[in-house]
Amino acid sequence: MSEPVLVIMAAGLGSRYGGGGVKQVDPVGPCGERIIDFSMYDAWRAGFRKAVCVITKAMEEDFRREILAPVLSYMEVECVFQDLSQVPEGGVIPQGREKPWGTGHAALIGARAVGGAPYAVINADDFYGREAYEKVYQFLKNAQDGEKLDLCMVGYQVGNTVTENGTVARGVCEVQDGMLRRVVERTKISKLPEGKIGYTEDEGQTWIILSPDTPVSMQLWGFTPGFTQALEGEFVRFFQEDLEKNPLKGEFFLPFAVNALLERDEAQVQVLETSGRWYGVTYRVDRQSVVDAVAAMTEEGRYPSPVWGGEAVRAQPN
Repeated sequence: MSEPVLVIMAAGLGSRYGGGGVKQVDPVGPCGERIIDFSMYDAWRAGFRKAVCVITKAMEEDFRREILAPVLSYMEVECVFQDLSQVPEGGVIPQGREKPWGTGHAALIGARAVGGAPYAVINADDFYGREAYEKVYQFLKNAQDGEKLDLCMVGYQVGNTVTENGTVARGVCEVQDGMLRRVVERTKISKLPEGKIGYTEDEGQTWIILSPDTPVSMQLWGFTPGFTQALEGEFVRFFQEDLEKNPLKGEFFLPFAVNALLERDEAQVQVLETSGRWYGVTYRVDRQSVVDAVAAMTEEGRYPSPVWGGEAVRAQPN
């Protein structure tokens, strides 16, 4: 099987921070590095040598200059473009629709460019940690589709993914014997008094408590080439069955596609557990905690400074 490829869903960076580019994306590293810089470096250290970045056409020039320029000496990088016009044959864009089609569509655009290789899929603005990339890379090196697709997901402990500054949305995982049974989206998970963690479905009137070690998906997946065809089919089904329910805002989410395969017993998904901490900027006030964490990891020698400087060349992959 071909060497694993890293697919980075980055089209949301421009819109999330305003404008079409990425200049506004907050730096978190000592030398102005953004989260995506550390993600690509961790992936490179784990063994990935090619990345496919899913972006918008409007942000291409900015993205190549601001993000990719220092990376190209280490990794082959291809940019592909996510656009609202990319619909299945016979699909119609609802009048007034402006919202992108979702993470499932972004992953599909990237998957089409990997050339038949196994691939990992990540969000551009999530800090996953090196351990996660190492586990996914090793899984993909050995994955073999049989009667079922052989897939994986990194499962984080929910207690390592929440913020002090408000609620978060997480894919809560049902796991049995290390295998994923399904992912349930919980859009309002929060830290509660006495250190507990829970989610609400009625605007906080009642809370369902989660154990801090409950596994959740942070959109770090490992897929074999056969998954791409299945994802194509699920995107068609989304247009045929789901879009009419919410034509202006309905989205094709990647976990929903995985759930559909699990329900039909067409895939097996190994949950690669990690005790590592996830970092991200869900709220603007979260940024300082990420900055502090990255500074500490750099001080410990886990990252060179700058990330893509001379020290990176000497830090050979594990």
